[in-house]
Amino acid sequence: MLVHDLVDAMERIAPLELAEEWDRVGLQVGSKDAKLTGPVLLTIDLTEPVIDEAVAMGASAVISYHPPIFAPLDAITDATPKERIILTAARAGVAIYSPHTALDAAVGGVTDWLCEGLSGGEPGKIAGDCRALQPHPEGIDSPEVKIVTFVPEQDIEAVRNALASASAGRIGEYSLCSFNTKGTGTFLGSEKSNPVVGEAGTLESLAECRLEMVCPRRALALALQTLRRFHPYEEVPVDVYDLAPKPRRSIGAGRRLVLDQPVTMSTLAERLRSFLGTARVQIGPTGKQDATVRTLGVVPGAGESLAPLAAHEGCEAFITGEMRHHQVLTAIHDGMLVLLAGHTNPERGYLPRLATTLCNELPGIETRISQADADPLVAL
Repeated sequence: MLVHDLVDAMERIAPLELAEEWDRVGLQVGSKDAKLTGPVLLTIDLTEPVIDEAVAMGASAVISYHPPIFAPLDAITDATPKERIILTAARAGVAIYSPHTALDAAVGGVTDWLCEGLSGGEPGKIAGDCRALQPHPEGIDSPEVKIVTFVPEQDIEAVRNALASASAGRIGEYSLCSFNTKGTGTFLGSEKSNPVVGEAGTLESLAECRLEMVCPRRALALALQTLRRFHPYEEVPVDVYDLAPKPRRSIGAGRRLVLDQPVTMSTLAERLRSFLGTARVQIGPTGKQDATVRTLGVVPGAGESLAPLAAHEGCEAFITGEMRHHQVLTAIHDGMLVLLAGHTNPERGYLPRLATTLCNELPGIETRISQADADPLVAL
């Protein structure tokens, strides 16, 4: 088993296209061709104690939820903790992979797992309607434009086949996808024209088909060149339409969770505390523990950037790891209650689930969850 097998498995679990644009996800240290001769260590933060733990156990790779290389590094020496972590991993041949926001957005990822606990349903199930707060569009291979042309009926097959040879008309596992509508076309050529049908200077009518085929933007220039080559007309009639992205309801940043049954904030807080195994959560504003809520905005980590969207989507409460003071006030002013559990608490408990999923994707792989990884802050 090689590092690229691990990378491929992680990208099946959390496709990198789901990550936020600002994020630094994927393989950060190591060669894809290196062998996985030791266990894979799972951690939320790759700290010096964690990399020492990985080296001591002979780990071949570390899955670090938070990317250890986020801000650019000016050097890789032993001068700073961040540099020492990367240097130690490289020296020991330990690959480092980070899924971060891709794993948050994926189906069955960190955010869905958090919604399971908040909903109070059976393990592995969400008791309520759950969708992405910010749905992610379909993948990079989805159609981006549509080509529309008008062709004499007898030439429709030749033009369709030509466009298909230039990557038009592909939808998923299907090719030569098109739609045809019969109609009547008219044209009046100038004295300098050389029409294929009829005569210059005479208004002509012709039975035509409107041919529509989707096309990836990267192939558009070739498709248009091919169309001009195989279309019978001297002047090729063609329209190009941009296609809006198709959002996927269950995939994307954050979740809007509508519970099957409304609950009080105190009950919600207790569910969260019990699910995460944490001693302390924060509720705001003061005195709203008995307030009843049903529609929740849920974001692991530091989710304050999605709080305005949650308010706009009618969420009555916003649950995340941490928020800055003024963003908490803004959320409350927007009519939402706020429930905070600490940045990494809504993330760390997901690691056993990730370990199980990874073992299902790569039978025979050995995974371990870091014992040195911990919340950097404790409540006294």
